[in-house]
Amino acid sequence: MIELYYYTSPNARKVLMMLEEVGLPYEVLWIDISAGDQHSEAYALVNPNRKIPALIDSEGPDGQPLALFESGAILLYLAEKTGRLLPVDPARRWSTIKWLFWQTSSQGPLLGQAAHFVSHAANRGIDVQYAVDRYKGEANRLYGVLESQLKDREYIDGEFSIADIAAFPWVRVAKGQGVLLDHFPNVKRWCDAVAERPSARKKLARDKATREAARTGYYTDETWKVLFGGHAADQSTTSISN
Repeated sequence: MIELYYYTSPNARKVLMMLEEVGLPYEVLWIDISAGDQHSEAYALVNPNRKIPALIDSEGPDGQPLALFESGAILLYLAEKTGRLLPVDPARRWSTIKWLFWQTSSQGPLLGQAAHFVSHAANRGIDVQYAVDRYKGEANRLYGVLESQLKDREYIDGEFSIADIAAFPWVRVAKGQGVLLDHFPNVKRWCDAVAERPSARKKLARDKATREAARTGYYTDETWKVLFGGHAADQSTTSISN
């Protein structure tokens, strides 16, 4: 059995999608990062970086339990464990891994910063225009990279793989990053296709408040401090120019 340590986020959704795609049995263990669950000493034994997602496979290599963190490593592990969604041919395998690393080192981190300054900070009345311009610019550049890659391909590396699973959860929330997906028709076509997969339609949310915070980017003062630290500004929204 696999235990998935989960909270609503693009990085956690990657692993949820992968588990659904490969059909491995799993149990979801909620780590409420808005309440600080990730800082517990018990969770640090699973993920010393104290982020989500994380995973424990009770039937890891040689039948021994294996704890993993970092979404890219988890996707690679599950692909190798099941022989799914990662090409066997060495050249194609490394091509897929290349795009997985692009997602984890460039796309995810920079789109996360774009979402923070364009949406989350703005909703707190925090306006750092340099940061907004910097990360919106990088976000649009990265969408351009993906647009070019998808020009003559149905999926990022030709066939559906862990590269698509890694990138999709970030693209599906493009609006919050200050990106208009209609400006990237190849990406939009790809995103719409992936969104129709049953694994992408799987929803996990414990309560309405969790869903609303994830959808709107509005947080209470206490939740903001836990997630981002400091800047307990009011809930007013600052207009961000395009």
